[in-house]
Amino acid sequence: MAKSGSTFLALLTGAAIGAGLGMLYAPESGEETRRKLGENARRTQDDLNKRYRETSSNLSTRAKKAKSDFELRLEETLSSASYKADEILSSLESKLEELRKQNSKFQKDRSEGNGSKSTASSGKSKKGVADSADNAVG
Repeated sequence: MAKSGSTFLALLTGAAIGAGLGMLYAPESGEETRRKLGENARRTQDDLNKRYRETSSNLSTRAKKAKSDFELRLEETLSSASYKADEILSSLESKLEELRKQNSKFQKDRSEGNGSKSTASSGKSKKGVADSADNAVG
């Protein structure tokens, strides 16, 4: 872009210098000089318009390509992030299932431990009551 700008500036400078020298050293009449200056101005304007269209077209093409590249990279990034998120969720779900199984086992062991203690103590109580009843009868 900077190269186009400096080329453009050089073109304008050259055209202005050429037109000025042409007027100073022109052996033609004023009318002929004005006609040549008009032609030169039209050519310069046409050249500037052509360069403007080319530059505009190049910028538009580059912008479209940059947008397309950005969208492609964004899609790839989102896809990768989604895949990673799925992996993390799957891992967390399996860990949660393991914790549930461990908790269930812990609760079962705990209830069995309490149940055997209460059964043993209630068995003693019943036996003690039965012994007492036998002693009272005997």
